[in-house]
Amino acid sequence: MINHSLIKKALTIRAVENKFLELFSLGKLNGTVHTCVGQEFSALAFAGQLEKRDFVFSNHRCHGHYLAFTNDKRGLLAELMGKASGTCGGVGSSQHLCNNNFFSNGIQGGIVPVAAGYALSNKLKKNGAVGVVYIGDGTLGEGAVYETFNIVSKWEIPLVIVCENNFYAQSTPQSVNLAGDILSRAEAFGIKTFKGDTWNPDNLMGIANEAIQFSRENTKPVFVLVETYRLNPHSKGDDDRNPQEIADYGQRDFLNIFKETEPIYYNNYQEEIDAEVNLLVSEIEKDGELLISEYDQSHEQKESNDWVSIESINQRQVELINAFFKAKMQDETRVFLGEDILSPYGGAFKVARDLSDLFPEQVFSTPISEAALMGISNGMALNGMKPYAEIMFGDFILLAMDQIVNHAAKFHHMYNGKANCPVVVRTAMGGHRGYGPTHSQSLEKFLIGIDQVKTVSLNTLLDPTIIYDSVNKEMHPVVVVENKIDYGKRILAKPSPYFSFTRSLDPYPVIRISPLNTKPNVTIVCHGGVADMLFQGLERIFKETDLIPEVIVHTLISKPQMTVLLDSVSITSKLLTIEESSATGGYGNEIISNVSLMSENKISFKRIGSMPLPIPSVRSLEEMVLPNLDLLINQLRGVWNV
Repeated sequence: MINHSLIKKALTIRAVENKFLELFSLGKLNGTVHTCVGQEFSALAFAGQLEKRDFVFSNHRCHGHYLAFTNDKRGLLAELMGKASGTCGGVGSSQHLCNNNFFSNGIQGGIVPVAAGYALSNKLKKNGAVGVVYIGDGTLGEGAVYETFNIVSKWEIPLVIVCENNFYAQSTPQSVNLAGDILSRAEAFGIKTFKGDTWNPDNLMGIANEAIQFSRENTKPVFVLVETYRLNPHSKGDDDRNPQEIADYGQRDFLNIFKETEPIYYNNYQEEIDAEVNLLVSEIEKDGELLISEYDQSHEQKESNDWVSIESINQRQVELINAFFKAKMQDETRVFLGEDILSPYGGAFKVARDLSDLFPEQVFSTPISEAALMGISNGMALNGMKPYAEIMFGDFILLAMDQIVNHAAKFHHMYNGKANCPVVVRTAMGGHRGYGPTHSQSLEKFLIGIDQVKTVSLNTLLDPTIIYDSVNKEMHPVVVVENKIDYGKRILAKPSPYFSFTRSLDPYPVIRISPLNTKPNVTIVCHGGVADMLFQGLERIFKETDLIPEVIVHTLISKPQMTVLLDSVSITSKLLTIEESSATGGYGNEIISNVSLMSENKISFKRIGSMPLPIPSVRSLEEMVLPNLDLLINQLRGVWNV
């Protein structure tokens, strides 16, 4: 027979959920609320039986899981009431909670690889911890879930995956959108499975304990199917389900049965719980709200006024990047993840050469699973590691964008500073290799607009170690773009004797190529692989146009430093931006917009990018579609009549 302590905990979860609906009807809650009335024992069976060292990842219907794991009623109530005293200061509200190894996010499916990464970190730390990740039956439509099933099984990651099957994906019945058998999906990946339901909570508690202990003792994943039913609407809105169906499940609900069979106990417990919840609400109503000055933790970093000469290095860029990782991975918190990175192959562009031989427990070669790769990296970053995730080709980063935009970029702020995600995403961009439409793109325009993510671009003018040393210190997400034709080039090889080459002392330096003994009369701004093209063509530009260029090369392209650029255009009054991606909506637009806003002088502008066409494989067409030196010179002549 189930003990009354557990019943009181379930009644507490239900009372808090019902209070949320009451507060919403009174206009005292903001946004949305997804209650778990009817599903309480799933929360208590799994999250409620974990140890303090363990963790929970949950979804949009997370309140019961949160209370079962943390018992933080006040923090949860205050969070949904929008108070600074809430667990995340009111920022995350109903779906986005973080406290004592509890994390939730409202994006379906994405939490599964994140939870797997968190669990993998625990396995590396050998701390004996396991974790629970809660999904719904509707989540089984997400591809990231199956990518993660494959990896947790192959890597034997101690994670308990709990699928709460309430037979509806929001308003859509399971018969409409779910094919096959749920348990068979996990079994197909060799994952041990269990099954229980919330109508027999005593049995479910035993099943959950067995699943948790199996995962902990064997360091393996398990999948548990929990059949249940939510007695309230999906959210606070309409409910299109058959009223008789809801009533029938209501009669099966354990707490409703307890109310009928043990009315004295039920009423006493309910009165005590309601009094506590009402008192908490009355106290919380007096609390203040978070101030924008407390929420906005970003700080402008002053641009350096100090400049130093750049030295040539007789090593290829890829050799320097590889040497950086060989040095930094002496620290066991640094891990390297990617596809085909194991020795002897060492990755498509050989950045990972020898790493798996030198650091076998820190290098993880993943299946073709960009969403899971990125999500696992996010989870490891949340758990104190410094993951470097390699996306083999930049074109494939689109498959990982949910994990970058809705997870990595948001964790720190939506949890009100209670978590950091210092993940690093590395990827090779650019054409000129004949790889064709899906392996040649420069997609920086989709990255530079992601708030709270730094996007950095390497070039052949600067030792990449300088950039990576700064990246290594970051406590927030960074995307590093490496141009694939630059890997084999040496740093600042054969610099022109007619120009000086200097860099600022910023963490992500600006490079300035300035004419010696004369003033420039055109400013050219670029980043990445285009920088090498300009570097090689400086003298030709002068000979064929009579224009004397000053070239500014940014490495931090998500927030490019403007001081040196403004100084240059104040002299030249002419600004040309050039980038390998198509010009519309990209880096060049951002530069021109900033100069227009910040400069007091009248400036003449021109932007160059690739043609807005899929990049062809045939070399003759590829060279016409992508920006090149001939195009640049023709544009300089045409715009400024030289």
